[in-house]
Amino acid sequence: MAPAQIRTGPVRPVHLGRVRPPIAMSGPRQSGITAKSECAHRLVPETGALYMLPMKRFLPFVNAGPLVGVIRLSGQIAANSRGAALNDQTIAPLIEKAFSKGKPKAVALAINSPGGSPAQSALIAARIRRLAEEREIPVYAFVEDLAASGGYWLATAADEIWVDGNSIVGSIGVISAGFGFHDLLTRHGVERRLHTSGRSKSLLDPFLPEKAEDVARLRHIQDLVHKGFIAQVSDRRGARLSDGQDLFNGDVWVGQEAVELGLADGVGHMVPKMKEIFGDKVRFATYGPRRSLFQRLGAEAAAGLGAEIEERALRARFGL
Repeated sequence: MAPAQIRTGPVRPVHLGRVRPPIAMSGPRQSGITAKSECAHRLVPETGALYMLPMKRFLPFVNAGPLVGVIRLSGQIAANSRGAALNDQTIAPLIEKAFSKGKPKAVALAINSPGGSPAQSALIAARIRRLAEEREIPVYAFVEDLAASGGYWLATAADEIWVDGNSIVGSIGVISAGFGFHDLLTRHGVERRLHTSGRSKSLLDPFLPEKAEDVARLRHIQDLVHKGFIAQVSDRRGARLSDGQDLFNGDVWVGQEAVELGLADGVGHMVPKMKEIFGDKVRFATYGPRRSLFQRLGAEAAAGLGAEIEERALRARFGL
């Protein structure tokens, strides 16, 4: 029988890899796959053409290198989903993908955040821990410029925290800030009219003089949130925390200083550290919030500007 027709050029429907030199074939046509070197050869009965395909398509057990899912956690943490703010609603699908897509060997958190909402920080960190424990996947946090306040809360979701030598870490405390306008209204002859049902309904109204009982109530709320923050850090960092210094007074530390106090595990960057742990063939799949062109340039421009101003104000507290 005449030799089977050989095609060595690229055939778009099925050719996925580099074509090797033609392979001579004789005898009856056969359909199926035969493995040779790095490619598999498919003989299509209808045409008698031989196509060369990558072996990995037919040998799923061939190791492509361990995969690390990377979650980018950058920006202010706030319930508002507009702008670039981090919150559980917008980041949850990305966290789920990082733990499930491609059977990752680990998940890495790339953190650069001045903090924000305690509740959103807790929700995001709890989601990361739940998935890590359910799927038995280790989590590593890598701090870039800043992991302060709620940003450090996110970092505690990791099994290990790695920082740059210039990273600012800590600010384990609670802050509340605002303005008072009652004198401004008085000077301009504006009368404030406020009617409430409930003695504390007008708590810390910026258009009324500050009341001592309102401040005491606010401090009580802050103390409760602070205790929750302390419990999170103590539970996650445990015996690694230094006993010789108050770590929960809202102060911040830089790089190696944070390592020595037990707030971080070492100075290191993501790619070399992951290669050190998982080998040179480690691969990365990055997941982070995305905004459409319409969101960036259109309807949400004003909201995004406001969020940017607020985040810059938060970062300015740390000299950034």
